[in-house]
Amino acid sequence: MMRLDFVPGTLCDERMWGRLLPLLGDGFEFNHIPLHKARSRARMQELISAHAAPKANLVAFSLGAYLAVEFALTNPDRVNSLVIIASSAKGLQEKEKATRLRIIPLLEKNHYTGMTQMRLREILAPEHMDDPAIVDVIQAMAVELGKDVLLTQFRTTIERPDLMSRTGELQCPLMIVASEQDKLVPAGDVREFTTYNPAAQLHMLTEGSGHMIPLEAPQALAKHLLAFYA
Repeated sequence: MMRLDFVPGTLCDERMWGRLLPLLGDGFEFNHIPLHKARSRARMQELISAHAAPKANLVAFSLGAYLAVEFALTNPDRVNSLVIIASSAKGLQEKEKATRLRIIPLLEKNHYTGMTQMRLREILAPEHMDDPAIVDVIQAMAVELGKDVLLTQFRTTIERPDLMSRTGELQCPLMIVASEQDKLVPAGDVREFTTYNPAAQLHMLTEGSGHMIPLEAPQALAKHLLAFYA
């Protein structure tokens, strides 16, 4: 039985994968990295190291995918395969950095009640804005993981070195799944993976998903994962 180690994104936990896992069948063992427990960038890497298999098949989303690339570059002997979802290795766009720097003082001063409609519009395809199967999961994670986790993850990961040119060093099988409609991660940035790592499999979803691919497009993601591991 193949074990998959899942690394979630900002303000996410194992619920992020809830719509995907039933579609993968019973040939896998699922393990989740509790990224939300980290209070520093170094601790995030320690959690991946401590909770992932000795030779891990990492399936990583958004912030988790950036951290997984960092982990694989630092610990090549620990990573058997790597799947990157809704992420580039370039770090955050300037616009997204500015958004976060604006949000941090507001979060510090105010009670946090979950994602705003404005933020949901940035991370979801328009057709999913009113889908409770998606929105309710995002809001439950946001409210339960809470303000302190969000502030920690924003503060400690806002500066991300551009690792794209180093992705050619990755020797393990690599697959990237991204969305053309993702407002946080430019499709052009994602395509650069294959410039530096021509062996990487790249799948760009053209419709039906914004940034939150595991929740928005679980069928498409499951299909690509099953083909990759076959």
